[in-house]
Amino acid sequence: MKLFERGRISRLARRWSNAELRKVAGWFPGDVVNVSGWKDEDKEGGHYADYFTQKTSYAITNYKSEARGLQGGELFLDLEAALDPALAGTFDVVFNHTVLEHVYEFQAAFRHLCEMSRDLVIVVLPWLQPYHGDYGDYWRFSPLATKKMFEANGLTPLRITFNEDAFASVYVFAVGTRHPERWRSKFPEPIAIANAADRVAGQRSIVQGVRGALRVLRGK
Repeated sequence: MKLFERGRISRLARRWSNAELRKVAGWFPGDVVNVSGWKDEDKEGGHYADYFTQKTSYAITNYKSEARGLQGGELFLDLEAALDPALAGTFDVVFNHTVLEHVYEFQAAFRHLCEMSRDLVIVVLPWLQPYHGDYGDYWRFSPLATKKMFEANGLTPLRITFNEDAFASVYVFAVGTRHPERWRSKFPEPIAIANAADRVAGQRSIVQGVRGALRVLRGK
């Protein structure tokens, strides 16, 4: 039982968030952008562009030319700087995966993500995860904080979920919209910030992790 193998901590959370995105991305038509998407790779051998099967167009932004994703035609965008008015309301879907924790002015960055969208914003954020010491890593985001950020920017949260894998990072997957009535049939259930049975958020993940560690120590 390789609970502590290198890369497992983040890999399980990435697979989970990719699966969550696959559940919904095919519903969304129009112009899609992956913000700070580098090469657009999903780290499972695929590309996020392929998740959005109803897209009209697909764009990728990166921070600066030195960080270009090598796919050509991408936009360069500093999320902390004032948003170029030409990008405001340009896309139907704005997607951003595990970037905001590396942006010191994360509230400005999140506001810019929302300003770029005519309708939907999809984010994946780390909630419980080791800090990266070799480059900027500032923040962690709870489901409740994610909900509040959407609401502060005029969007209605449609889905907020998180994984509960033992000995793994915990990611928050969230979808917000400017037009909730448009998506009510796809997201009929009210969002749940945490499992109602948990006294502590992520409790099941913690319990599973402790049980797994005990099995390893006992040689089972």
